[in-house]
Amino acid sequence: MPAAHRPSQRTAILDAGLGFLRDGGAISLDSVARAAGVTKPGLMYHFATKEALMSALVEHRLDDCERELEQLVPEPADRTSVRERLAAYARWAVDYEHDAADLLMLTDPRLRQRMTQRWSERLRPWLEIPASVPETDRARLTAVRLVADGCWFADVTGILPVPARDRAALLAAVLELLDGVQA
Repeated sequence: MPAAHRPSQRTAILDAGLGFLRDGGAISLDSVARAAGVTKPGLMYHFATKEALMSALVEHRLDDCERELEQLVPEPADRTSVRERLAAYARWAVDYEHDAADLLMLTDPRLRQRMTQRWSERLRPWLEIPASVPETDRARLTAVRLVADGCWFADVTGILPVPARDRAALLAAVLELLDGVQA
């Protein structure tokens, strides 16, 4: 079987696609095939359309995000408290490296709604705050999430990212917001 058709090539193609995005490239079947070192037909064996490629790239990146988040909690997300999940999300946003590849769901205006919807679906178990949580706790949990979102966004866009020297203090301040939250 030709190398481009081997199942293991799928992951290598996705990794190359994310790397290409990190380097400022625009995603197309041709550009990702070149970045992955495969022929366009070899890429199309795995991803017949740009939409299929983009969907797979989003899922691949989200798989990485979930693995990273899971390392920060003692139990699976569905067995941890909202407080623990949002503390993990804050740690992930502040302590982990993020880059332009995280913005891939926004890169194609025609696919943006579908890609951002998928991003939301996959992160909802980590970020959703039940309506049953008391208002004061909900406000604190939301503040933690929004600070984490802001830190992540600054990193992925390169727009005034938080300097490394300030990250530990930022995380401590954010986690302090969770003091007393019972959710």
